[in-house]
Amino acid sequence: MGPAAVRWRSLVLSGFRMKYNPALDGMRAVAIVLVFLSHAHAPMFDGAFFGVDLFFVLSGFLITSLLLKEHQQSGRLDFWRFYKRRFLRLGPALLLFLAAYWLFAPLIWPGLDDVNQDVVVSALYLADYGIAFFDSPDTLLHMWSLSVEEHFYLIWPPLLVLLLAHTARKQLWRPVLLLVVLMFVWRAYWVAQGQHFYEIFFRFDTRATGMLLGSALAAVAVHRPEWMDALHARQKYLLWLLPVLPFAVIGYGWDDAGALLWGFALVELVAAAIIVAVSKQKGVLFDMLSLPALVWVGKMSYGIYLWHYPVVRLLRAHTDWQWVVILGLPISAAFAALSFYTIERWALGLRDRSGSSKPVAQPAGSRTA
Repeated sequence: MGPAAVRWRSLVLSGFRMKYNPALDGMRAVAIVLVFLSHAHAPMFDGAFFGVDLFFVLSGFLITSLLLKEHQQSGRLDFWRFYKRRFLRLGPALLLFLAAYWLFAPLIWPGLDDVNQDVVVSALYLADYGIAFFDSPDTLLHMWSLSVEEHFYLIWPPLLVLLLAHTARKQLWRPVLLLVVLMFVWRAYWVAQGQHFYEIFFRFDTRATGMLLGSALAAVAVHRPEWMDALHARQKYLLWLLPVLPFAVIGYGWDDAGALLWGFALVELVAAAIIVAVSKQKGVLFDMLSLPALVWVGKMSYGIYLWHYPVVRLLRAHTDWQWVVILGLPISAAFAALSFYTIERWALGLRDRSGSSKPVAQPAGSRTA
């Protein structure tokens, strides 16, 4: 779940700034509310867990945009700085949440016997494969999407260096889009093999298409901005994809091979269309997603995602779905805000003051045209 993308006033990386776009925070808010409603078992929202796919596309777009901007300016990618900043953005909030879960879960659920295992698997970002093949963690089921994103953060920067070393910048979108197709075919292969739905659903290697699609869009935005302008000019056609979202929420089961093959692909295309539509920071969709309440929820979305599942699971056992939503969302937001305005802000300050660089990867012979 991309709740793990950068969520701050601007996207900073030593020497340049990416202009802040409040509508992207609004997009995160929509994504986290969809996920919350799905986990709350709200009627007609069982399939809304596809909100994580909105996060995936957005994470791929933002992270790759940052990396390409750095490479465009300096001709290199500083791995040390990248991973250090990722840890300072994501690690403190995660460690705080896991510590709280480790302390209080045995009191709330006395019958749990896998608390330690859940914490270790989650802290090591192994929940995607742990859930797919070993049903662990259970009470921290939602950690799978954070594991998927973390695997992307580990693998993508060095792979991007290789692509930049052998591809003209203006053509970078081609191999990245090819990777999207290849990963879709890989997922289709496992569907054809008859693998269980959830063994495909939770794994990084079968869910990487969204992050790679966002990365392909970033390659266009950074190195082919005229194409991004052309896409934005035709946004009225792209936005015909938006009705997919309510249909997906209400009219689709999201538990079969069709969902694995085409359902997630359609949602990923919708996410890309939204990013294009708000890229110029004007228009009806931009105005809607830039509403202050949505922007604030979007800024809190990583923390809300961390805290919401145990809260929802506890409330579900004692009350109806309406009260799970009415109580659970503000409780999760309160925990997220407490984390954000204390430990996360402190860590963000350390991250933004870190300017020294260590090992650097510089693709020899990287071409610019």
